[in-house]
Amino acid sequence: MTPDTLPERATRRTWAGLVVLSLPTLLISIDVFVLLLALPHLSADLGADSNQQLWIMDSYGFMLSGFLVTMGTLGDRIGRRRLLLTGAAAFSLASLAAAYASSPGMLIAARALLGIAGATLAPSTLSLLSHMFKDPRQRGAAIGVWFMCFMSGAAIGPVVGGAMLERFWWGSAFLLGIPAMVLLLILGPLLLPEYKAPTAGRLDLASVALSLAAILPVVYGLKEIARHGWAVVPVASLLVGAAVGLVFVRRQQTLTDPLLDLRLFRDRAFTTALGSMFSGTLLMGALMLFITQYLQLVRGLSPLHAGLWMLPAVGASMLSFALAPMLARRIRPARLIGYGLVVSVGGLLLLTQASAAHGLATVVTGFALINLGAGPMVTLSTDLVMGAAPVEHKGSAAALNETAGEFGYALGIAVLGTIGTAVYRLRLPDGVPAAARDTLAGADALARGTGGEAGERLLTAARTAYTSGMHVAAVIAAVLLTGVAVLVVRLLRHVPPTGAPAGEPEPERQKAEV
Repeated sequence: MTPDTLPERATRRTWAGLVVLSLPTLLISIDVFVLLLALPHLSADLGADSNQQLWIMDSYGFMLSGFLVTMGTLGDRIGRRRLLLTGAAAFSLASLAAAYASSPGMLIAARALLGIAGATLAPSTLSLLSHMFKDPRQRGAAIGVWFMCFMSGAAIGPVVGGAMLERFWWGSAFLLGIPAMVLLLILGPLLLPEYKAPTAGRLDLASVALSLAAILPVVYGLKEIARHGWAVVPVASLLVGAAVGLVFVRRQQTLTDPLLDLRLFRDRAFTTALGSMFSGTLLMGALMLFITQYLQLVRGLSPLHAGLWMLPAVGASMLSFALAPMLARRIRPARLIGYGLVVSVGGLLLLTQASAAHGLATVVTGFALINLGAGPMVTLSTDLVMGAAPVEHKGSAAALNETAGEFGYALGIAVLGTIGTAVYRLRLPDGVPAAARDTLAGADALARGTGGEAGERLLTAARTAYTSGMHVAAVIAAVLLTGVAVLVVRLLRHVPPTGAPAGEPEPERQKAEV
């Protein structure tokens, strides 16, 4: 490779732009975790019933998932920086509305607007990062920093949330992200470049409607299955979403300028990386729910203490996000992702050794290993998705990457959560009341209300049954994740390390491997 063909290196201004893009990600992540702690307070203050509480939590995710594809494509058409700044302004206004909501309905509406505004942020920031960092090695490092900021929010969210809710009202949870958004609005025009596809046509509104009509029923169905198990309504919702999805795909194939360019999926690296993100999130993300329930309802930890016990896993993720791009300079992504998934499989199997009475350290260590091994998959798959997409479609590629993670997590909760619940119910002894058979939380509440030796026996049996369900889910995830690792190694074996110069003969590239 001649000096004239070397990728353009990032400048100090570019790295400063990375800081500007990463700070909102950090504070939005904090905001999500703080809301989990604020829910009991705002529910009591606003008089929200159980159904309204669910919509307060879910309206954000519904709108975020539904609008990701549209916003990613919109950024390619009108300008990614322009969309990012517009979304930041909208997010700030919606946060103010949520903070000072006077009724559950107003808060649900504000959360829905937050989801729509939030759908502009991840596609815009990832596509801008890909445009700003043209050197593959620097782009991988930048994506690693971006993910590290998100995990940092997960680490300090419970601590910040607990401190704020002790001193301020619940609405303060929604104000955390506003300073970062204001900073983005001020510094964004100075440090971030603008890009929009020069030949992009008009947005096809029919495709937008079809994408929403396909995604929202699927997300709703998966969430309902995760909560209440398989039933007619959620299954019908999934089928409706799938049917509309087929209509959406057929329409994209007929348009000269589609909302989603399906030609992206012809690239094997793009499709494999996207599939690994979906599969890995499906299999590993769902276990996080089991682990948080184990810490709080089996081990009896408070939300704050449970959050503190999860810090080793967050630290493992941050370490992995930082190391993966550096290792990828000498190790092929296929092998690095495969090695990482083997570590995650070891963490999943370690979870099976924890019991209801003992095993706190085992679960914490297992969760840390899961996250440590997932780092290469998350960072390198994202880098491969962004690197494989043409410059005019990087917004769409970023949106698909985020959508794969959202759908993988929702499907994992629905499938593995249903399996875990089935095992939980099978392992409970005969004669246990229906309220206790539904969920571990129901058993915990019933046991505390019963009290005495009978309550203790019920709680012990429920905790043991739940732990068995976690074991089964972990084994299934470990077996399937092993298959994902094999497929990734096979399908991505042609992708060289990022440190191997483009155009270098294949034998020379192989020498760059460890």
